[in-house]
Amino acid sequence: MDVGRRAVSRTETARANRGWWDGAADDYQSEHGDFLRDDGFVWCPEGLDEADARLLGQVSGLRILEVGCGAGQCGRWLAGEGAAVVGVDLSYRQLQHSRRIDLDTGSALPVAQADAEALPFRDASFDLACSAFGALPFVADAGAALREVRRVLRPGGRFVFSVSHPIRWAFPDDPGERGLTADRPYFDRSPYVEFSEDGTPSYVEHHRTMGDWVGLIHAAGFTLAGLVEPEWPEGHDRTWGGWSPLRGRLLPGTAIFQCLARG
Repeated sequence: MDVGRRAVSRTETARANRGWWDGAADDYQSEHGDFLRDDGFVWCPEGLDEADARLLGQVSGLRILEVGCGAGQCGRWLAGEGAAVVGVDLSYRQLQHSRRIDLDTGSALPVAQADAEALPFRDASFDLACSAFGALPFVADAGAALREVRRVLRPGGRFVFSVSHPIRWAFPDDPGERGLTADRPYFDRSPYVEFSEDGTPSYVEHHRTMGDWVGLIHAAGFTLAGLVEPEWPEGHDRTWGGWSPLRGRLLPGTAIFQCLARG
């Protein structure tokens, strides 16, 4: 597998990430399913749980859209809290895992395969939207995705989403000592790209600085109401990719943006 950093189009990004997640979904759910739980809302590898954090506030009776829902674990937790939830994901295989959990648990979470940059819902269809490491790091045009979420939210609705903390881009994605030394500019926004043998992008992740995110949120019609940078909790010894207790004690790994839709 070749790895590089270069500009990648919206079409290339969507095609690559749809294929990658379809191929990786089985291993992803096998490795992380117990941590995520079939009906749990975990915001990040640090283990911040919505049951404790309540970043979404009161959800009972609300219409909620989960963007990049994966196997629907967060959506099921929200449904258990009394919300009417719909999940969307780019990966068909991830949604098949959602259906598997439906059959295992007797639940029925409505889901649809869709690109976050073109949501298949009417304007002002939802009261609240959320995304826990879903879609936003993997789209070429985060501004378009944010505008789509704003479009389907009613005025005053909330969108809360988590992504890798932007500072992580300057460091190797390594849970060990190597991951503590910056090796690239924080301001280099070139996407991280993995290539197949024929040179076609097979996985793409896009970088935005903290300032980029704030600007995109505002331009999409939101007001930034809060920003959470979860600390690594004492006794949490799980390593997830580049997230680890070693790095978590020194560097923020996740940024969670709390946004309000302007009228």
